[in-house]
Amino acid sequence: MDMVLIPANTTALLLDIEGTTTPITFVKDILFPYIKDHLEEHLSAHWEEDECKQDVHLLKKQVEEDLRLNRACAQHALDQSGHTDEEKAIREVVDNVLWQMASDRKTTALKQLQGHMWRAAYTAGRIKGELYQDVVPSIRRWRLQGLKVYIYSSGSVEAQKLLFGYSVEGDVLDLFDGHFDTNIGAKVESKSYERIAERMGCLSEEIMFLTDITRGKCCSRQMSSTVNALYILFGPEPFYLAGSASEALPTLAMTEFHSGISHLLVKGLVLNYNNPACIRQVHMLLIEYQMGIF
Repeated sequence: MDMVLIPANTTALLLDIEGTTTPITFVKDILFPYIKDHLEEHLSAHWEEDECKQDVHLLKKQVEEDLRLNRACAQHALDQSGHTDEEKAIREVVDNVLWQMASDRKTTALKQLQGHMWRAAYTAGRIKGELYQDVVPSIRRWRLQGLKVYIYSSGSVEAQKLLFGYSVEGDVLDLFDGHFDTNIGAKVESKSYERIAERMGCLSEEIMFLTDITRGKCCSRQMSSTVNALYILFGPEPFYLAGSASEALPTLAMTEFHSGISHLLVKGLVLNYNNPACIRQVHMLLIEYQMGIF
């Protein structure tokens, strides 16, 4: 199997969170349900506080933008101050937030409110950020190699820092050189990666983006002129190396491992495509192999 090597001039790794550093189940089964279960309670308790007012104001601005651009949006027009009935106003915000979540929207307004709610949950010890077991040791090895490591996720920077600051591994924020969210731009916009490179102070071609987002949902073609990307997928799916040679490698299967990465077998790795944890280990070793770390 032909392999596309990660460029030798890579100086920074840009990591996604959901499905890359953290199990998707943590987001879908713990973080999101927490918002749904506690949203009305949170709004009722903090409605008159400045932070909550700002959150609602941003949600209202998002509705206005959706209407201006003829996008689908929740039917209620949010207005925190225009109601004499506080309960009705809160209900409208709840309906809007739940609609956005059901639509899998990743607006900054939604992410900001979620981040504020998760902060309370993390600091109270009700939630701990989950990490794959290989994340912390891998990042530590990469840093020893002189690589910088950043996070780029649709979740707010505050939510990112909470996840890593209150993780099952303790506070691991010192492993990261910086964080980026949708304030820098969406993942599907090539300009986002150009801005990130500028903030990092390095050339865009020196950045490697690690994500589980499939090609159809990420701007791999647009990114080819900005950053390189390695897609970490689970199960019997193709995985992509995007960049100057943006081609899908064949679906990884047992019979194909003898060609190109047989050295992984020498390390005693037992390959089992029905085991997502095993496939993740293969991909992490591939990253390190291609970067010349072992």
